Amino acid sequence: MNQTEPSAEAQIATIIASAAKQPLLDAAFELWCRRYRLDSLDGRPSDEEVRVNRTLTPEQFRAKYRYDRDHAHEGPMFGYVKRAHPRADDAAIREAIIIAVKFEDATFEHFNWNGDFWECVVRAVARAAAQYPDFLETTYRDARNNVAYYYK
Repeated sequence: MNQTEPSAEAQIATIIASAAKQPLLDAAFELWCRRYRLDSLDGRPSDEEVRVNRTLTPEQFRAKYRYDRDHAHEGPMFGYVKRAHPRADDAAIREAIIIAVKFEDATFEHFNWNGDFWECVVRAVARAAAQYPDFLETTYRDARNNVAYYYK
């Protein structure tokens, strides 16, 4: 039997539908954590963007990376979150994206490899959660998995 993978549009719709089941802030975090998959399905980065990125020095790439994170609420992420929560106010969507990005940043900033790996992950997310207490427990669980994945 020959099974085909769902279309990019169908995969994006599935990801957005999953996020739509959550409150706005948690949806923004879920979509932010899945941004690389969403971007690849949406055809980003373009071949030209890839070519340009390959010419950047490490310092330039870090600056671009930071700029993209600092302005995530102005890019494609806004559209994804708007699709998940079409009735939400645009300002509320932008704020949710900003908070989601800052929360993710905090989880990584608080990570300190000092002891058992999983305990370090849990401690980092707990410290970030103290700064950003308005997420659901399932989002904190996902944040722990996200930190563990990137530090593995």
